[in-house]
Amino acid sequence: MTPPNQTNTLPVILTGDRPTGPLHLGHFVGSLRNRVAYQHSYQQFVMLADAQALTDNMDDIGKVHRNVVEVALDYMAVGIDPKLTTILIQSQIPELAELTFYYLNLVTVARLERNPTVKEEIRQRGFERDIPAGFLTYPASQAADITAFKASLVPVGEDQIPMIEQTNEIVRRFNRMYNCEILMEARALVPEIGRLPGIDGKAKMSKSLGNTINLGATADEIRAAVKQVYTDPLHLRVQDPGHLEGNVAFMYLDAFDNDKAALEEMKAHYVRGGLGDSIVKKRLEVVLQEMLGPIRERREALAQDKGYVMQVLKEGTMKAREVAARTTDEVRRALGLSYF
Repeated sequence: MTPPNQTNTLPVILTGDRPTGPLHLGHFVGSLRNRVAYQHSYQQFVMLADAQALTDNMDDIGKVHRNVVEVALDYMAVGIDPKLTTILIQSQIPELAELTFYYLNLVTVARLERNPTVKEEIRQRGFERDIPAGFLTYPASQAADITAFKASLVPVGEDQIPMIEQTNEIVRRFNRMYNCEILMEARALVPEIGRLPGIDGKAKMSKSLGNTINLGATADEIRAAVKQVYTDPLHLRVQDPGHLEGNVAFMYLDAFDNDKAALEEMKAHYVRGGLGDSIVKKRLEVVLQEMLGPIRERREALAQDKGYVMQVLKEGTMKAREVAARTTDEVRRALGLSYF
């Protein structure tokens, strides 16, 4: 296999996912299709963050383990090319844990607790004061990931921007304290299309809520999901004027329908009345079947040779570790920890 492009003149992007389940349309809109584009213009590292996934899954480690390969299959099925993108497994790069340990001495517990992203995720999980220490220190771990590869860009949703800000706080403090320029600040790269709502109309498409359409969904699963897609509850009769705001069917069409002119005509027809939800959903199903069918076929073909998938992950992880090891060695020298 040809090694990933490691041209040092290219800006570095770090991105990734916690492997806790198959990826879905929300991931595709929020990150995956951008990664396919980025790999041609950036030195891109895509991380399977299995160690971070354990911060709130220690009681179900099998879920994390088996989904490493499943998420890697999703990556390659959508077009993330291991010849262009370095795909790595976080837990297999011990330098990331070492950097996390050092960075924890540069941030206070109070500052970690004030991080808006962490506060919201603690609330969502109902931890209250029973917060796993690993979960609370997630910002330091993410700072280690970003700085290890000297990433200047990190694609995230708006809700994750505080994590990048805290990474940069750690970077500035480290460089100032040790009078060096070893660590690089990163910039959040927010996608044009933000979070995609679930098929039930809830604000977030989530595996735990069961309101997703997975990238590997069968034709029947897509058809069944589209039937459940939330539209306009006030659009009771075909002749009634419909509303676009909060209408998930049209939000999905905005995200995935390439025929924008026809879509605008459909929207206008719906708003003035005379267009039923069933027609809108029929169009949505056609769009999703055409888009997800080839992804599913590529995924199924790749799944026939999981040995190849593991080889891709091994080679990517080894290459990524070389990069992380160089940064970690620089950090150790700055800290006076290079003895031999």
